[in-house]
Amino acid sequence: MFSIDYLRQFRIGGYAVFDFIVAFLGIYLLAPLLSKLFLKLRINIPKRNWLFLTLPIGVVVHLLVGKITPMTKYFLDIHGHYILKIIILGLFFLGLRGIKIVK
Repeated sequence: MFSIDYLRQFRIGGYAVFDFIVAFLGIYLLAPLLSKLFLKLRINIPKRNWLFLTLPIGVVVHLLVGKITPMTKYFLDIHGHYILKIIILGLFFLGLRGIKIVK
């Protein structure tokens, strides 16, 4: 049986591929439920937008729980990692683009 440490050893650019797969798969599976939940709050968030918001939400959640991952640390670093910051902010704005308030 595979352990989590074995699965997390495969990396691209210092980031574990397994973590990305689990995050995007989790949001993909939760997107219909989350969209329905927010629709009750009169906010229409398309399921596709949840995929764009996966990494920005991940950074915020890790900050809230106090678990500073390498991506969170690099995102908060004011002296570098500008490509990561552009990607995270770009995904954030792409995720916000299709959100509508329902009257």
